[in-house]
Amino acid sequence: MPLVPIFRCFLSVVLKSADFQSSSARPMRIVLLACLLLLSVSAAWAQQVPLLRDLSLRTDTTRYSMSRNTVMVQGEPNVYFYYRQDDETAELLVYPQLVRSTAPLRLVRSADFQLIDSLTAVEGGQYYRAKLRFKDLGVNRFLSLSFRQLADSAGQAPLTQTVKLLPVTRTNLELRPADTELFIGEEKVFDLISNNVKNIRVSPEWTHGQDIDYRIEQDKGTLRLHVLPNALGTRLLTLRPQTERPFLTDNNRRVTYALPPIRQEFTVKAARLRFLSVDKKEITLDEAAQRRGVELILDNGRTFDLKRTYRIEDQEEAGGALIAELFTRQYLTNDRVLCWLRVFNTHRQTESYLYIKENDQAKYVTNFNISPKTSITTVSVRHRGSDWTTNTSVNPGETVDVRLEGQSLARARFHFEDVQIVPSDSSIRTDVAVVYRLQVPVTIDKKRITIYNAGQPTGHSLSVREFQRPHPLDFVGVTFGESPRPLTRLNGPVLYDRTIRDVVFSFNSGSIDSDQQLYGKQYLTFDIRTQNAKGELIEMRTVDNVVICPDGNSVRAAFYQDKQCQVGNISLNSLLNYRKTYDLDDWSTIIITVKHTQSQYQEPGFSQKLELVLQRRVKFDIDISFPAGLLTKQLTGTVDKNNYTAFSGISLATLAQFSFYNPNKINKLRPYKVGAGFVALNAFNLNNENQNRDLGIVVIGSVYPTRSDAKLTFPLYLGGGYLMNNGNFFFLFGPGIGVRL
Repeated sequence: MPLVPIFRCFLSVVLKSADFQSSSARPMRIVLLACLLLLSVSAAWAQQVPLLRDLSLRTDTTRYSMSRNTVMVQGEPNVYFYYRQDDETAELLVYPQLVRSTAPLRLVRSADFQLIDSLTAVEGGQYYRAKLRFKDLGVNRFLSLSFRQLADSAGQAPLTQTVKLLPVTRTNLELRPADTELFIGEEKVFDLISNNVKNIRVSPEWTHGQDIDYRIEQDKGTLRLHVLPNALGTRLLTLRPQTERPFLTDNNRRVTYALPPIRQEFTVKAARLRFLSVDKKEITLDEAAQRRGVELILDNGRTFDLKRTYRIEDQEEAGGALIAELFTRQYLTNDRVLCWLRVFNTHRQTESYLYIKENDQAKYVTNFNISPKTSITTVSVRHRGSDWTTNTSVNPGETVDVRLEGQSLARARFHFEDVQIVPSDSSIRTDVAVVYRLQVPVTIDKKRITIYNAGQPTGHSLSVREFQRPHPLDFVGVTFGESPRPLTRLNGPVLYDRTIRDVVFSFNSGSIDSDQQLYGKQYLTFDIRTQNAKGELIEMRTVDNVVICPDGNSVRAAFYQDKQCQVGNISLNSLLNYRKTYDLDDWSTIIITVKHTQSQYQEPGFSQKLELVLQRRVKFDIDISFPAGLLTKQLTGTVDKNNYTAFSGISLATLAQFSFYNPNKINKLRPYKVGAGFVALNAFNLNNENQNRDLGIVVIGSVYPTRSDAKLTFPLYLGGGYLMNNGNFFFLFGPGIGVRL
């Protein structure tokens, strides 16, 4: 706690005590009051002691200090420094008046600069170092550095100090005209040369009352001087430019914003015809301007006669085309004339001047634009990635370019109802054509977008049409005995080894539209064909214009409402007339092609083919065959090594056989069969003495060649059974002869 306040409090208590109120204690009271006065004076002096002894600021290779580089600005000291960049980086050295080890110096943060390296004590607090990066020195005002030092344990009071900074820069300005000849009434423009264009103060206002009036403007980083002569002869133009940032003069002792004057002599010549300016530079050629006229204020031509009509032509010689008529009404107090102007033809200022004539004699010259009434003849639309088309339909959520063609379009103020105009570098704006880039809101609820000019309908509009683009067919699901599967995942023939009770198509209408992509209604066509195992056509059907509408999750769901929208699933059996799917024979094929109805779209749609094959693993059939040349062996109770019969003749076999299909091929049998039945051995041998004739119950297997195109085959038979007459079991083996017709 500081000692001065404590001691001051103690003296106050002592003086108020009872012992010091007597007359005998008056000398002591005087002494104590004197001590209190001395302490108060010393405290006040301590409060006025500056916090900083010196401050140094180094930019690049130049160092500026508070002791040597200080100027007075509006009665306050400012430390100035020169800068070259708006974000100049500087090194800061601060020397405190008192070194306090327990209370270091602090730099108060500010939005005017960025502290790169914090304020750090050097040599035990003898001085402090920091690194700063200033912000926007060219436009920043009232730049300052504030320092603070808190109270320490020794009772020293807290101190603060603000150092005001004055960033200055060197700016020069030159005028080097290539032509020093001017004419009365004609404005001329010259380029000004400066090393710091941004620091030159510009003004759109003209000077007044000089021989040559001027104004300075900045255009795309270039300074331009506009001059307008008012008096003939050799005239001296004196520019007194000002800067945005101050600079120092008189050996860095005085702050000023005024650059040295620029003086340039010009030769001003009189024009043969005096130029009269008008208050309106744009006149519209319409019926009202032709009959009643447009009110116009014109410079006083000195020789004008009131209530008189003057002819305006586009050439100085006689016989020019009549552009307009000027009727003078009355003089105004500012040396101007109020007139009626009736226009009859169009005119551009860039084409020529306009001459005011009296009796075919040119008296004055003026200039203004006479444009026909704004009208639109053609509206064209270009969608992303497409060419220009006169079809003015646009889609919700779409960005399109709209081109308006007509006349006098450059000065029109077009507005598109409920549509945002997107700024674009490719925009075109001329008198005959303007191009706008429009963003149609995805939630637009109008069928037409009216085009306005200055708040009035132009009679043209854009029609809002819902998106109708083909969506990939992944929203179509198919079910034929299992759970629904997307149609796009069924590529190639699908082999199904069970009965197909029905083929059902379902539609996920919630996946058609998304927040980023709109597709609209989907028009589908179903081509259906059924074929038997030989590829012969059983039935063919085509279902056109099946309309699938996006569901309520779409932002445009309310605009898709249509009675034609498909509700529910589509069953194939409800479309087939002759044979249903569950009546089809083995290895029959159901071919369904789902595609977009091309007549509903302007771009190619998608197509997906589903081919279902009724696969079978095993084929069962009753076969009657005529084996020949069988070799049989009977199993008897006696041991007889030579009980093989001779090769038999033609036999008759009636078998119930199982044929096996290749699971990886369509309607292709494996080269073997297994069956059981009856075999009449030597059935066609009618010799009564033939002891080999018998009837057997057999289980037999056969092997066929794998060639499917062979007409004559030799299968092999192998099996066994029981002979009914002999009562013995037997085995048989032998070749056969097959003929394929």
